[in-house]
Amino acid sequence: QVQLVESGGGMVQPGGSLRLSCVASGSSSSISAMGWYRQAPGKTRALVALITSGGSTTYADSVKGRFTISGDNAKNTVALEMSNLKPEDTAVYYCRAVRNGYNYWGQGTQVTVHS
Repeated sequence: QVQLVESGGGMVQPGGSLRLSCVASGSSSSISAMGWYRQAPGKTRALVALITSGGSTTYADSVKGRFTISGDNAKNTVALEMSNLKPEDTAVYYCRAVRNGYNYWGQGTQVTVHS
């Protein structure tokens, strides 16, 4: 089992910045990828950004140039730097880890972009 704990959500005005962090514990060795997904009210959960253990990254088109994902394999952490936030970025953000073909999810952290 892998446990994921997210932190860093909150409320920010449009154009502002936030940093999300996620730490994996438990059987966290051999994690092959970690990432962030988000779910807005009435919408399905969708990829925001993903980073593999080798450092390859994938971003949703809507966040390219504004969000940056980074990971630390030794510490089993992943962070998401979000800048130039827009109201449409408002959602619950979930951390995901992939280990031995299994997906693990955090509880989620709310990000609200509101003027």
